[in-house]
Parts: sequence; C-alpha cells; structure tokens
Amino acid sequence: MDMDWMAWTTPTAIFFLCIALMLAAMTAWEVVSPTVEAKGFLPMRTTRGDRLFIGLLGSAFIHLGWLATTDLSLWGALAVSLVWTAVVIRFG
Repeated sequence: MDMDWMAWTTPTAIFFLCIALMLAAMTAWEVVSPTVEAKGFLPMRTTRGDRLFIGLLGSAFIHLGWLATTDLSLWGALAVSLVWTAVVIRFG
C-alpha cells in the first residue's frame, strides 16, 4: 500500500497514537466500571465517553481559534485544551 500522499510526520503519528490510547483506556475503564449518566455543567446528561468526545471536539475548536487569532506557538493552545478537556471530563 502506497502511503506517500499522507504526511506521516512524528507529531502526526504521536497525535493519532494518543487518540488510540485514550480510546483503549476508556474502553477498558468502561469494562471494569460501567458508566452512569451524570449531569454536570453541560446542559445534558452525559457519560464518560460523551465528555471525552466533547472535550476533544472543544480542543479542536480551541486550536482553530488559536491559529485564527494569534501567531503564538501552538503549545499555548495545547495547554488550554488539556485544561478544557480535564474540566469537561471531571465536571461536565
């Protein structure tokens, strides 16, 4: 299979590896301890998987907004995204 069209750089591979590891960890956690829907600051009842998805989706928008509004390094957007995702998963 010829994958030359895809820019598989080291950061790209690390990103997808982290997403795969998060999904595997959430699956294992679900098998060990089934989740129950909870109501936090989000306007709906959510499960752990829902909150992870919302956190990842929000992180994508944080990065896009960061790129659109500033010329600063993306490390700042990563820090904001990690805090956002942790807050959503814990209190969402």
